[in-house]
Amino acid sequence: MDSLQVRRWTRGQYDKMVTAGVLSPDDRVELINGEIIEVTPQGSAHATAICLIQDALHAALSGGCHIRCQLPLAIDDASEPEPDIAVVAGAAREYCYQHPSTALLLIEVSDSTLAFDRELKGSLYARAGIADYWIVNLVERCIEVYRDPVSGGGVLGWRYGIVKRFEEGEVVIPLLWVGGAVTVSEVMPWGKKL
Repeated sequence: MDSLQVRRWTRGQYDKMVTAGVLSPDDRVELINGEIIEVTPQGSAHATAICLIQDALHAALSGGCHIRCQLPLAIDDASEPEPDIAVVAGAAREYCYQHPSTALLLIEVSDSTLAFDRELKGSLYARAGIADYWIVNLVERCIEVYRDPVSGGGVLGWRYGIVKRFEEGEVVIPLLWVGGAVTVSEVMPWGKKL
């Protein structure tokens, strides 16, 4: 049997498919390392967590950056993920002609996609030099914080050198600002454990 060939797509080709209507907003897909990946539908807890994270970040953020929710990030020529939350430098209008290529903080809310978010997306974000990547882990009710991207290891040849886990009741301080903090319990959809 001959070996199968996987068709890889560039970000330019992917964007043309969107513009031409081949891919629509109803398709719920992302371009990850040249492959078009179908995004898992969101459950109520996932959607609630995204709203709670936005509220917590709005309360803690100072000027000079803004929050993007499930919007494209043009990381490289083969990847255009749509993280659940991206905090990017500048004002929203600065990106009317092109998507941002980096972020100050990326957050994925994860339940059924935990391994994917840890392994493939974690390696992708490390390769892109994202200094602060969080997974709001709904399964284990914690926030996993990934920092210090380093080459070597990981699915795409990159990984995070520092990985910390914050439990309910603990506070996470984003790298991008001093004085702001997010309490793990405030972003969990169910509130505190009983």
